[in-house]
Amino acid sequence: MRKIIHVDMDCFYAAIEQRDDHHLANSPVAVGGQPETRGVIATANYEARKFGVHSAMPSGYARQLCPHLIIVKPDIPKYKVESAKIRKIFHTYTDLVEPLSLDEAYLDTTDSLKCHGSATWIAQSICKDIFEITNLTASAGVSTSKFLSKIASDWNKPNGIKVVLPEDEITFIDKLPVKKLHGVGKVMAGKLESMDIFTCKELRQIELSLLIKKFGKMGKYLYDLCRGIDHRKVNADSQRKSVSVETTFDQDISEWQDCENELLQLVSSLSRRLEAAGGAEKIRKVYVKVKQANFTQHTAESISIGLDVKLLIALFKRLRKQYPQAIRLLGIGVRFPDEKKSSGLRQLDIPF
Repeated sequence: MRKIIHVDMDCFYAAIEQRDDHHLANSPVAVGGQPETRGVIATANYEARKFGVHSAMPSGYARQLCPHLIIVKPDIPKYKVESAKIRKIFHTYTDLVEPLSLDEAYLDTTDSLKCHGSATWIAQSICKDIFEITNLTASAGVSTSKFLSKIASDWNKPNGIKVVLPEDEITFIDKLPVKKLHGVGKVMAGKLESMDIFTCKELRQIELSLLIKKFGKMGKYLYDLCRGIDHRKVNADSQRKSVSVETTFDQDISEWQDCENELLQLVSSLSRRLEAAGGAEKIRKVYVKVKQANFTQHTAESISIGLDVKLLIALFKRLRKQYPQAIRLLGIGVRFPDEKKSSGLRQLDIPF
């Protein structure tokens, strides 16, 4: 039996800004770009969410929903400092930590002897430590799998913990809407609902053969998840799979030559990021991304050893030829090879 914890900070960026500026207390706060620069929201606090503001929303629309919304410019270096403090706390409980971003991570505490080996007590202790050291709150989910732990961490937000005991897993899963399943977006949810499948309990009544016939490999994936089957391991050696930079233009650009000049500036920014991350020698692919005025997105990529500027320009020109319409966003990036790692697990006869 595994003991997996998913820890997710509450409105991380916005919470840091509120903590550091008392003028933001009790106000709807979001972190992101400004409306006049066509920015987007990175995160919003709970006061702002009451108005419907959420991440990835255009800042202009967020301001329409919440006219008194305070939008703060992101300060990534500051957020990284806080994230490092939090990860240090994680490692005092287990070495099996898989960060997903600056503000969330999976922990495998199966073999941890902290808190008498109880994952529930470890989660409580971690959240307490985080608050004492950073004055920020976190929420956590505890279960036997990544799938259930991640869903559970969102159950009692903010500043809450949800434990799904092994004997309660099916009861917990039965109540979940199918759209809560990882990988089930609007299109997939619509297809399932057209089959009168709205909950995981209803999904579990469908035979595997029918799900595979309807959805291929995704059918087997759905069949497993609605039964709580998720054998993915916590990858303690998880490494960054890509590095990218992008820019959103103040106005849509029709003159692609202007974009090509911007691309060269992005190359400079990407080079600095790679130097800081120490990953230039691991590059296996490069890619160029454009988002057009109608928000459709296109990407061109190619195998590359190192940051090949000429190849990036060639990929950009390929996109320009295929999609000559005006664009609002330009981005470039590199991809690194996947490295599969494993972590040891063993049975413990101590409280979950």
